[in-house]
Amino acid sequence: MQVLRSYIDGAWLDPADEQTIKLVDPATEKAIAAVPRGSAVEVDRAVAAARKAFPAFSATTPAARIALLKAVQAIYARREEDLAQAVCSEIGAPYPLSRYGHVAAGPAHLGLMIAALESYPFEAPLGAASIRKEPIGVCGLITPWNWPINQVCAKVVPALAAGCTVILKPSELSPLSAQILAEILDEAGLPAGVFNLVHGMGETVGAAISSHPDIDMVSFTGSTRAGILVAQAAAATVKRVTQELGGKSANIILDDADFETAVAGGIGAMMVNSGQSCNAPSRMLIPASRRAELAAAVDRAVAGVVPGAPHDAGATIGPVAGVAQWNKIQRLIETGIGEGATLLAGGPGRPAGLEAGFFVRPTIFADVTNDMTIAREEIFGPVLSILTYETEDEAVTIANDTPYGLAGYVQSGDPARARRVANRIRAGNIYLNGAHADIAVPFGGFKQSGNGREWGLAGLEEYLETKAILGV
Repeated sequence: MQVLRSYIDGAWLDPADEQTIKLVDPATEKAIAAVPRGSAVEVDRAVAAARKAFPAFSATTPAARIALLKAVQAIYARREEDLAQAVCSEIGAPYPLSRYGHVAAGPAHLGLMIAALESYPFEAPLGAASIRKEPIGVCGLITPWNWPINQVCAKVVPALAAGCTVILKPSELSPLSAQILAEILDEAGLPAGVFNLVHGMGETVGAAISSHPDIDMVSFTGSTRAGILVAQAAAATVKRVTQELGGKSANIILDDADFETAVAGGIGAMMVNSGQSCNAPSRMLIPASRRAELAAAVDRAVAGVVPGAPHDAGATIGPVAGVAQWNKIQRLIETGIGEGATLLAGGPGRPAGLEAGFFVRPTIFADVTNDMTIAREEIFGPVLSILTYETEDEAVTIANDTPYGLAGYVQSGDPARARRVANRIRAGNIYLNGAHADIAVPFGGFKQSGNGREWGLAGLEEYLETKAILGV
């Protein structure tokens, strides 16, 4: 098996610690690579390289950084098929989603940052003062496995655009696409030390990044539990911490919506990427008066959700990312049954005909109450909970009755009514009537879904400090 290497100070390095973990293809359960467990030694080397490179790189002009990002764009275009195959192998996403969903995120972030650098006011007058926006410094970027290219590019690209130097720790479950991205950046000619990649585990590499005194900022995407640990480790050095964490987003179908279309759209949105999205609409709220229509609407919608391996013709969802995730989902499905929810589709075990791989049956629960475990915990799999409400006010109360606040969804025949309801939901992104995510719009959450924003100008500004210069 290929043993992955870290990329530090412009060179590919063998692991300081010979211990590795196996990267398993979730569709076949076969090992496909060996990932270093990583250590603080590599982090120290990477931080030293980034710290050394920062003075020169932070002083580059926006035009110079635009040229670098355009070089990355051109090389990325040549490697798109490699990236798509990597995502298929490491997280099991169906090839069409890998190629046209996951891989497409890279050019989107690059294009936005190039456009931003062409006009962003890094220095502007304010009365008699001058307000400068300067790169924050050395940034530690810790990314998860579920949308690996998007989440790496959403951090690395704006950090570089801002003039920061970075240390990236990708998830040990999705290191292949990160390795290719590092090869792209290397070929594009980034100065040594500007970008560094350290493979490893959260408890080793992630912890070392979070607590490192020479890192000025940590940007973390992952679970709320892990985000708390990152913030605690970072607190002693008073570094900036931005976090994009968990979610349990409500999808409110109002009584004036086209019911069957809204149910089908909600199920389709929930199942994308096998339900492994932090902003997935995992709680569907329907009027109690429409409960009798639900089973038929669910049956028709679920018929279009087809589990399969990445290159299986017709497969719309792949496996979940690993055995630990599969076991967690199975436990929560069993919990939902045990707590009295009505199983409308799916259930425990693998789908018929898929005896190997971490495949989960697309599962729909009805008659869920908001105190049930499946309505409170982020399942992170193709499992939807459907709740009923009597009034619009009750629907909003249920939607907000969660420690999370990443996303919300509202379906209504009246756009003005949908917007009024959206204004009452405590979440960072609200999608009305089937609207899709827009990578130029700030992305992030309220409450335990994190702090800070990614994507577009808001993402760029997370990597900048404000300096006021007064007098002459």
